[in-house]
Amino acid sequence: MIRTLNQKENTKILESNYIGNLSYIYRDRPYVVPITYYFDKENNVILGYSAEGHKIKAMRKNNNVSLGVSEVESVNDWESVLAQGKFVELSGSEAKAKLHIFSLGVKDLIINKEQRKLDYISEFSSKIYTDDFPVVFQIKVEELTGRMRRN
Repeated sequence: MIRTLNQKENTKILESNYIGNLSYIYRDRPYVVPITYYFDKENNVILGYSAEGHKIKAMRKNNNVSLGVSEVESVNDWESVLAQGKFVELSGSEAKAKLHIFSLGVKDLIINKEQRKLDYISEFSSKIYTDDFPVVFQIKVEELTGRMRRN
């Protein structure tokens, strides 16, 4: 049976994962790339970061984006959520603070969901104190929809 998820179910999937597929438009063509993200439920924003490049340039030109997140057990057992919203580039102390929230959030998700230690998570936090600071962004979620299938 396929059914539409309610908002509570949509939010639960978004907040309990950290890998999603970011969709954006560049030169009138759609692109989809996997990213690591953190959903800040309190502020209803998706946090992410990236080096300066293709997707950042594209999202600066057209800030309408979406993030798809799926949990797939099999062809007959899956849940999928699509968050649509606006890309907002962050800077200065706000970018540093959000990158810190991102790193702590992703770390907690991985520890709790996968029960494994993280030696590399300090890489996120260490970026805060370097000259090679990444582009930190958030996606202000405007719409959240989802579907699921169970047999």
